[in-house]
Amino acid sequence: MKSMTGYGEAAGQGKRAKITVQARTLNHRHLDLQLRVPREYLSIEEEIRKAIRQRISRGRVEVFIARSQLRGQGRKLELDERLLRQYLGSLRRAKSKFGLKGEVDVSLCASLPELFHVGEAEAGEDDEKALVLRTLNLALKQLERSREREGRQLKLDVQTQIRTLRTVSGKLTHEGERITSRLRDSLSLREGENLPDGPKETTEAMGPNFKGDIHEEVVRLKAHVEELARLIKELGPVGKKVDFLLQEIQRELNTISSKAPQLPVVQLVLAGKEKVEKIREQVQNLE
Repeated sequence: MKSMTGYGEAAGQGKRAKITVQARTLNHRHLDLQLRVPREYLSIEEEIRKAIRQRISRGRVEVFIARSQLRGQGRKLELDERLLRQYLGSLRRAKSKFGLKGEVDVSLCASLPELFHVGEAEAGEDDEKALVLRTLNLALKQLERSREREGRQLKLDVQTQIRTLRTVSGKLTHEGERITSRLRDSLSLREGENLPDGPKETTEAMGPNFKGDIHEEVVRLKAHVEELARLIKELGPVGKKVDFLLQEIQRELNTISSKAPQLPVVQLVLAGKEKVEKIREQVQNLE
């Protein structure tokens, strides 16, 4: 059970560059991956995305990869040969046309700095791909530990709410039995006295599924609560499954209060709904 919010960071250094990866996750209904990589790594962007999706299935994921060239490494001096040819050709033509003296030699290059350009060597895909993926993996591990820590706190809170739901379910079972017993006693009394008309509650009890019978709903409610308790112990993503179970629990509580609107039952249903809403708030943070 993991939270959808967390942060992880890692750095790695190769022969020519230092790689820094920052990863942050936020709440989101589906997987929303936002990735920023240097242009040198555009060719491996899909592999980076695949590595992230293998670890994270839900939430907004923001990953930033930065590359900084190590000083003195990978720098190269480039000569603009085309421009030099133009200089030389122009000087020779000027010498011939105007009868100039002297020879054109290498000193010309020193006086024309625009002929040279100091650039950064392109990052080799094979050279740095492994470094990038390794650093990304370390950052994602840090992120996962962060999400697991918060997930444990969420789990403790959800378990507290589940204990209350179990108590509510048990009390609803007791109230349902009392209601059923009272309705049956009223029906027996009416039949014994051979009364032509009876109170409304007794008349309802005469049907095969009288309004006060909440036994089936309470049984389903208990089953849903136990499934919820089991589900939050799973290691994988559970957020959507928990949300579905909460809808089922809410539905059973609504049905119970509709079929048995007696004050003790309504109070128990309200207590149960309160816990369902608290769990629902936490589910928004679960993967």
